[in-house]
This record gives sequence, structure tokens and C-alpha cells, in this order.
Amino acid sequence: MSEPRWLNETQMRAWTGFLEASGLIQRHVERQLRQDAGLTMVQYEILHWANECAPERRCITELADLMITSRSGLSYQVAQLEKAGLLRREPDPDDERRAMVVITEDGRRLLDKTAPGHVEAVRDGLIDLLTDEQVTQLADMMDGVRTRLRTRVPTAARRRAT
Repeated sequence: MSEPRWLNETQMRAWTGFLEASGLIQRHVERQLRQDAGLTMVQYEILHWANECAPERRCITELADLMITSRSGLSYQVAQLEKAGLLRREPDPDDERRAMVVITEDGRRLLDKTAPGHVEAVRDGLIDLLTDEQVTQLADMMDGVRTRLRTRVPTAARRRAT
């Protein structure tokens, strides 16, 4: 077995900085979401994606793949949002084993109410700390990471196809 390719000092600083900064940003944004809407970041993201695909419906499995989370964890959060009247589940007309997620009018109103504070928290915690050039560089870097890792991480859709 070959020797591991250890990180040098700069690489380690980049990695640990990424971990700490991403955790701090998530905590910052989640605090705003809880204060303004009583939502977790995951719940807000579910509502966001359900709203983005409206009036179409999104399958829970597709949402789990999109959000990089387990179907069981997502199903729990969807159930909480359903109890709050923000989402509803419907059977998939093409496959009775699958459930579809649909945002309700109450869910849409909550998103509309929460979005300005959410965007301000994202700006305050990340975007406004960077120059326009740095934002573009960060976006390009994240595109590269996402593209590379999405081809390596099996999604439920790819697992079913194989």
C-alpha cells in the first residue's frame, strides 16, 4: 500500500478553514431561519426546492438526491412540514411506491416572508465579505467540486438504474 498523500500546511489550513467557515455560516443562517420562521435550514431547503419545481411535483427520492441526504431523514422533515401545513405528499401517478412533495400556499407564503431575511443572512455571513471576483472564483470552485463529487457519489436514481 502506498504512503498517504498528507496535506501540507496550506492545504490543511484550507481544509480546516472550509470546515469551520461552512459550519459557522450554516449556524448563522439557521439562527435567522429559526428566528424568522421557526424552520431549520433543511426544512427551508425542502420548501425552496418544492417551490422551485412548482407547479410540478418532486419525488422525495429526487429531493434526497438533490439535497445530499437520506430518504428517511428527508421523510421525517417532510412529515414535520406536512403537519405544519407547508407541504403535502401525494402519490406518484406513474409509480405508486413513490411519494411526491407539493408546496402548499401556506408554505409559499412562509417562503416569501422568510426569503428577505434569509438572503440578508447569506450576504452577511458570506457574500458581502468577498469581492465580486472572489464570489465568481468561489462559485467556479464549488461548481468544480460539485461536478466531480456528484459523479462519484451514487444517487438513488443511479443506484436503481444499476
